[in-house]
Amino acid sequence: MKSQKSWRQYQRQLQKQYAKTYKKGSFVKFSSLVLVVIIFAGYFFMHITDQSAYSKHTEFFSQNLIPQQLISHLPKLQTPSPPSAPEPFQWKKDKVKELLSDFDFYSISKSDFRLITNDDIYSVETSLIVPLQKTIKKRIKPRITRYFALVAIEPSSGRILSMVGFDNKNNNKSYPCTQIHFPAASIFKIVTAAAAIEICGLNSTSELTFNGRKYTLYKKQISEKVNRYTHRISFKDSFAQSINPVFGKLGALYLGRSVLEEYAEGFGFNKQIPFELPVISSEIEISDKPYEQAEIASGFNRDTAISPLHGALLASTIINNGKMPKPSVVDSIKDHKGNILYKTKPETFTQSITPATCAILKKMMNATVRSGTGRKSFRGSQKDRVLSKLNIGGKTGSISNKNHKIRYDWFVGFAEEKNGKEKIAISIVVAHDHYIGLRACQYARLFIKEYFKNIIFQGNYAQR
Repeated sequence: MKSQKSWRQYQRQLQKQYAKTYKKGSFVKFSSLVLVVIIFAGYFFMHITDQSAYSKHTEFFSQNLIPQQLISHLPKLQTPSPPSAPEPFQWKKDKVKELLSDFDFYSISKSDFRLITNDDIYSVETSLIVPLQKTIKKRIKPRITRYFALVAIEPSSGRILSMVGFDNKNNNKSYPCTQIHFPAASIFKIVTAAAAIEICGLNSTSELTFNGRKYTLYKKQISEKVNRYTHRISFKDSFAQSINPVFGKLGALYLGRSVLEEYAEGFGFNKQIPFELPVISSEIEISDKPYEQAEIASGFNRDTAISPLHGALLASTIINNGKMPKPSVVDSIKDHKGNILYKTKPETFTQSITPATCAILKKMMNATVRSGTGRKSFRGSQKDRVLSKLNIGGKTGSISNKNHKIRYDWFVGFAEEKNGKEKIAISIVVAHDHYIGLRACQYARLFIKEYFKNIIFQGNYAQR
């Protein structure tokens, strides 16, 4: 028979049992703590690295390891909803054309305006630089000018920065910038030159010949006859000096009807130009007769018509690596609630020629300004504080109407910063009446200098 335990022995036994229980409980608590730490560490690691991976692992933990009451306290990861598709603008250019067909853009006083109709009140934001337009309008000589039209375009986007028109015989209510009152004259040499570069393999230094005078075009000049009176000239100089026999021979003897038609249409002739205002398509018709092909290729005819807007697009194509942009004068239109009904975006109208061809044409257009038909108007540019910082190129053209009462005078060209990104394409036509006032080249110099003066010395136009 066992003797009864003393009080001290009983206490020691209790202490041993407590120690065993304590160790076991500590181990369980420690294990639980480690598990929780691992879970939270995994959660935050996955939260940082991969959201989708986190979602999968959390689902696994919730089903296997973490009690639901613990899951409910975990921060919920907000999955961003996919961006909603932009609301399509309701209006196309035809609708804008219908709304603005009677609006006078030439007399605009601010780049944005409100238009009140029976249907709504519209807020119209244009791309026009109004102070620049006012500067040009002040220089027009109404008494001796039948027509005047100037269009300046941002080549990369097609946004029209200036659009100035004047019609002396129609109370200035027509839109000469979008009309085809004007024979293309030697401006068409841009198209012929592009075709000759790509089809005949010419470059700016290629040597060409002609007989007779520079600015005539007789049938006897359309031949490859070479004698002691034959003139030899580079392709660049023949373009810069606008020598008709050279381009007449290219059109009649080397390019022909099909090629001239193809390149003319590639440059937008006989096509409807997409625009927010009514615009007449520039026209060209080429026959099978070689001499008539020579006339068209050199611009020595009055039948090939072009709008000033289209002229600016030709220059834009050259400075924009062969891409002709779709022109736009309206940036956006909103209704009275602020809903956007129309918003323009840069688009290409046609890829007319290759970038390599554009590089050659740019050199030839540079020569027009430096040593060709535009040299007098741009004389002293290298010493001018604004023009000296620019690379300027262009093509001139001039021709009289059939009764010789009006003299059409063209400049189509471009200007770009030598050490910057700013570029502009410009088209100007002046129809001189009884007297010759400022020439198109002179207006071009004035416009280019005024535009880049603000860009170079002020950073941009503070007031549009």
